[in-house]
Amino acid sequence: MRRLAAIVATAAVLAVAGCASAPPERRDAGVALFQWTWDAIAAECPALGEAGVAWVLTSPPQEHVDGATAGLPGADGTAGPAGADGTAGPAGADGTEWWWSYQPVSYEVESRLGTRDEFAAMTAACGEAGVDVYADAVINHMAGVESGSGWAGTAFEHYEYPGLYGRADFHDCNRTLDDDIDAYREPFVIQHCELENLADLATESVHVRATIVAYLDDLLSLGVTGFRIDAAKHIDPRDAAAIVAALPEGTPVISEVIRGAGEPVTPEQYTGFSTVWEFGWAERVGAFVRGGQARAVADLSPAGYGLLEEGQRTFVANHDTERNSQTLSYRDGGAFAAATAVMLASDYGPPTLYSGYAFTDRDAGPELEADGSVADASCTADARPDPEGGWQDGEWVCQHRWPGTLELVSWRTRVVDAPVTEQSSIGSVFVSLRGETAAFAVQLDDEPTSVEVPIDLPDGTYCDVVVPDCASVVEVAGGVAALELGPWQAVALDRSTRP
Repeated sequence: MRRLAAIVATAAVLAVAGCASAPPERRDAGVALFQWTWDAIAAECPALGEAGVAWVLTSPPQEHVDGATAGLPGADGTAGPAGADGTAGPAGADGTEWWWSYQPVSYEVESRLGTRDEFAAMTAACGEAGVDVYADAVINHMAGVESGSGWAGTAFEHYEYPGLYGRADFHDCNRTLDDDIDAYREPFVIQHCELENLADLATESVHVRATIVAYLDDLLSLGVTGFRIDAAKHIDPRDAAAIVAALPEGTPVISEVIRGAGEPVTPEQYTGFSTVWEFGWAERVGAFVRGGQARAVADLSPAGYGLLEEGQRTFVANHDTERNSQTLSYRDGGAFAAATAVMLASDYGPPTLYSGYAFTDRDAGPELEADGSVADASCTADARPDPEGGWQDGEWVCQHRWPGTLELVSWRTRVVDAPVTEQSSIGSVFVSLRGETAAFAVQLDDEPTSVEVPIDLPDGTYCDVVVPDCASVVEVAGGVAALELGPWQAVALDRSTRP
C-alpha cells in the first residue's frame, strides 16, 4: 500500500470528512480513451464522473476503410496503405491496424468501435454521469488507398465517395508525382498536398465545408459536446476557423497542431478559434521526469521554453507520441504515473489523461472480436504501472485507473481555482503549492526519499488524497510537512479534506 506521509493511520477507520466550507468543484480534466468501444466508454463514464473527469475523447466515429478490402500488398512485398500519423503502412498489413480508423469512407456513424445507436447510448450514459463527450473529427482527408469498401459496406475510390465527394472536392497540389507532402517549409505544401496518400479535402470549398459541418452537426445531435480536429495542421487555419464558426457558439474544439522547428505552420495560428495541445510541454516534462530533474520541472515556464501562452492543454502522451517515442509512454511505468501527477498539479492548462492498450508493433490495433469489431476495453481493480508478468500485446493498460490518478483528478476539482503560488524542488522531489488551499509533492526517482516541505496550509492533520479513504495522513507542524516518499510517489493535500 502506498504510504507517502510521515504519520499513517493504523486502520481503515479514518474516512474523509467533508469540510462545511469545502470549495465548489470545477472540472477541467479530460481523458482520451484510445480505441475504446462505445459500450466500453459508456460503462466507464460513471467512474469517471464520480472522480471529477469533465470529458472523454473518443476515437473517430465515422465509417472507415475496412482494411480487408483495401488493396492490401500482395506477394511482391510492396508497402501497404498509409498510416494516419504520416508513415506508410508496412508490407503485409492485414486490416487490423489501428490507423484504419483515421481513413474515412463516409460520415455514417458506423465503425468497428460500434453502431450509431451504441454511440448515442454512450453519450447519454456519459451525460448522466456528468461527463461530456468529445469526438475525434477526421476532416482533413478521406482514405489513403485506391479503392475498397468501408466498415458499413460503402464502396469508394481514392477520390470518389458516393453522396459526399468527387474528384473536384480534393486538392491536387501538383508538386510531386504522387501529390504527397515533400517538405514542411511552405504552408501551401503542408495544407494542400497529401499526407502519405490520404486524399486531401479542399476545405476552402463551400461544398466541402458544408458537408463537414453537416457531419459534425450530426454528431452534436447524437450528444457530442466537442471535437478534436485531427491533423488540423494540414488544414489552412482560415478553413478550419470557418468550419468551427459554423458550429453552435461555444462548441469546444481542440486542434491537433504539432510545432516543427522552423516550420511556417504553428499552433498560434489556430488558437483564435480553438484550443490546442502543447506538445512541447509533454516532451519537456516527460524528459525532465524521466531524468529525475525536479528543478527543471519547477522552472518550466512558457516564456523560458518557447511554449504557448498559459491556458493551452497539457498531456503526457497520446496515441501518436507513445508510438514514436516523442513522450513518455505506459512502458515508463512509475515515471509515466509521476508525470501524470505533475500534470494534474499544474495550472498551465487543462489536462488530458490518456488510456490505451499495450503493443509491440506500433501499427498493431487493439484486440478484435471474430467479426473484426474491437473488443470492449476492461480495467481490473488492480490496474497499475507494473503488472505481474508485464504487459501483453493488446492488453488494456488503463493508465487513468493507475493508483492515485483519479484521486488526483478529484483533488484538482477542489483546488484548481487557487493559483499555484510556488514551484520548487528538494533534491529529486518536485513541490507545487497553492497557498493556504493545497500542497503537492512527487518523487521523481525510483528510490525512496525523506523530505521536509515548507507549506502554507494551517498546522494540523490532512488526508493524503492520493491514497483512497484517508488511509494515509500528513501532519503539518510549524508550517512543515515531513514526507516519506517511495519511488515515483506523490502526495497531495487540501484544506477541505481532513480526517
